[in-house]
Amino acid sequence: MKSTTAPATLTSASYEELVREMLIRLGEDPDREGLTRTPARVQKAMQFLVKGYKDDPEALLRKALFTVSYDEMVIVKDVEMFSLCEHHMLPFFGKVHVAYIPNGKVIGLSKIPRLIEVFSRRLQIQERLTTQIAETIQKTIEPQGVGVVIEARHLCMMMRGVEKQHSQAVTSSMLGCFREEEETRTEFLSLIRQRTNGQ
Repeated sequence: MKSTTAPATLTSASYEELVREMLIRLGEDPDREGLTRTPARVQKAMQFLVKGYKDDPEALLRKALFTVSYDEMVIVKDVEMFSLCEHHMLPFFGKVHVAYIPNGKVIGLSKIPRLIEVFSRRLQIQERLTTQIAETIQKTIEPQGVGVVIEARHLCMMMRGVEKQHSQAVTSSMLGCFREEEETRTEFLSLIRQRTNGQ
């Protein structure tokens, strides 16, 4: 799977000039003290927030594959995630829970949060983000199954629109035995609900 790249057709205006124009259209004075460096800051921030386009998620996982005889569930839960909604370019953020049952190979544990980072640092919708994580793991290591659950809050719902401050979206992607076997799916969902303090 190759990373998605931005369209090649760009205007001749620089990124900073475009941000400056946006400030003017919002009714602001881009030359006032608090805004003079804002175009450069916005450019730097956006380059960081969408840096995932530069990475190949499958290549990332292939760098840390290990042959094992272990065939019990592996779970990495409560991974913090930040992304930008592609509809309004406002942040959404939350936690990602990932599980898989190996079929001869496991992934280095640190690579799962890195995989989440690759896909979340792009313009996204939560549903696609969930399936991209699951499908990449399934394709790269061919486990018996993969489960991914994301719980997130969206500022496009909290700051605008319906303005519901405590709403949360939950999405899941279940592949292989996680989809086919209720017992496996139930075990995964039960384990991610358990808090580290046992509550």
